[in-house]
Amino acid sequence: MSIPTWYEAIEPRRLLAEYPIGPEFLARFRGMSRDALLALQEERFRRCLERAWEIPFYRRLWGEAGISPGDIRGLADLPKLPTFGKAELMASVESAPPLGDFHGYEPEGPWPMLLHTTSGTTGRPQPIPFGPRSREVQNILLARLYLLQGLNERDVVHSVYGHGLINGGHYVREAVTRYTRALFLSAGTGVETRSQRQVEIMRDFRATVLIGFADYLRKLADVARTAGIEPGRDIPLRMISGHLGREDREQLAAAWGGAELFDWYGVGDTGAIAGEGPDHSGLHLLEDAHYVEILRLEDGQPAAADESGDLVVTCLYKDDLYPIIRFNTHDVTRLVPGENPLGLPFRRIEGFLGRSDQMVKIRGINVFPQALVGHLAELPDATGEYFCIARRDPSGREELLVRIETRNPSDPALAERARELLRARLGLEVLIELVPPGATAADTGIETRQKPLRLRDERFS
Repeated sequence: MSIPTWYEAIEPRRLLAEYPIGPEFLARFRGMSRDALLALQEERFRRCLERAWEIPFYRRLWGEAGISPGDIRGLADLPKLPTFGKAELMASVESAPPLGDFHGYEPEGPWPMLLHTTSGTTGRPQPIPFGPRSREVQNILLARLYLLQGLNERDVVHSVYGHGLINGGHYVREAVTRYTRALFLSAGTGVETRSQRQVEIMRDFRATVLIGFADYLRKLADVARTAGIEPGRDIPLRMISGHLGREDREQLAAAWGGAELFDWYGVGDTGAIAGEGPDHSGLHLLEDAHYVEILRLEDGQPAAADESGDLVVTCLYKDDLYPIIRFNTHDVTRLVPGENPLGLPFRRIEGFLGRSDQMVKIRGINVFPQALVGHLAELPDATGEYFCIARRDPSGREELLVRIETRNPSDPALAERARELLRARLGLEVLIELVPPGATAADTGIETRQKPLRLRDERFS
């Protein structure tokens, strides 16, 4: 039997029938009941579960928890299974280098493999293997979100997602070029295409849509104006779709000439999990493709409807190379209450509220460094860039220093305002250091990293 190539294996028409996009997406799911959705989820979960039992990683993880194959009959039994995260995946890589044993790739097996890695934001980059089916469904789901947000064939999309081994830029490019009709500009990060050149490209190609992480998108708006390029006039941007988190939306939209903002959420292993629609009422979970749990940080139990917690995801379409069952993203979010305004059976989440594995506890107070961006946007003359350092003073008392970039770093009144603002929002007295624009770049890696760093913990060094 011949081994199929990638394109022979994907069967795009069948995948699009299973995971529709555009008008077909709304036609399929609008008005569907939660019971009908659950039946679809159960059917897809059974295939993934069967595949996972063939993978050494899951046999070991579940066996150590005392789980046998007959113990899990459906999604109702899912809480019996342990969650896992990057730590367990990296331990798998250490024990079976270089790719680990959490996937079922075989050189002469039924599926070819595409290999990317994470960005390495929280340490050594993790390998992410993709089979043809799971990779293309990821692409389809992201294209579904872009189309739901209004992307069309007349748009020119400027992407600042990174490339190299990192998954993000390639995955986004595949989604737009394979499943939409928009023109795609793969500019990449500030290292791949320097910021000055980025805004010139946007001007010259008349970019209408900008996609990427909010930190760098905000910086690019300042770069454009410094270069005499006015967003909204010289760059006819109408839409931004990216990872906004706690970003001040009004400020970012104004920086880009009033562009409409859309948030979406996903991680490298899972692809797009949820995204904002034209209703702007939270991020719609793509529940035909994912089963999502929100678990309390304290004990891992299901969070109440109004509680935030870790987002734990089971991918219902990853039944080829690398199944994902109860993956703890360590990204914190909460559910949005109420009926879905689009008539979909899907629940909604608020979006990214911070990372639980980068949360720091300072004198008993939980602080999520990534969440500070929304608070600091209230400060006049602040650029939006900052960096936090957790440390101890000479007496051993824990303290948090927040370095904030501002155009007036010598203004004591601004420093006091920042201190009062964070004390009110965090319930914690913090130290403030105002620095000029660009002074935190070496710590955050804003020009070189897809996801800037926001914290260095020096308490235990």
